[in-house]
Amino acid sequence: MQKNQVCIIGCGNPLMGNDGAGIQAMRLFEGRFPGVDVIDGGTGGFGLIPLMEGYEKVVIVDAMVDIGDHIGAVLTFETPPSWDLPAYVFHDMGIGEVVAIARELGYATEIVTVGIEVGEIRSFSQEIDPAVEKGVRVAEQEILRILWGWAAVSGDPF
Repeated sequence: MQKNQVCIIGCGNPLMGNDGAGIQAMRLFEGRFPGVDVIDGGTGGFGLIPLMEGYEKVVIVDAMVDIGDHIGAVLTFETPPSWDLPAYVFHDMGIGEVVAIARELGYATEIVTVGIEVGEIRSFSQEIDPAVEKGVRVAEQEILRILWGWAAVSGDPF
């Protein structure tokens, strides 16, 4: 099966409440653009690296803790996020480390991370706080901005 050149990878665990925000944001793009692959990255970590192989441009969207000034805040990292952010205690390897390794190995030309501040992560819950739900919608708009920016540069619509 031929892959597209662009993908969105959602990370998180939908059985841990707010940690499912990245997966929820990723699902908003399923079937939306034929030129963009949408991949469930599970709980992230080292397993993300092979998922990026063969793509020119990758957006990773994930729930993060202590990155924003309020729950639902969305931050975009054009360079790998700091490895020492508390956001990464839930992964075997932080998103920043994964992005740095993937870039070093040449897995993708451009990798952008969109983080959704989720505050508290609850075990064994499928409920996402209303403020985090709003953050998912903000992340959707940010991902659209990134995709349209890439399309404008490449001249290749999705």
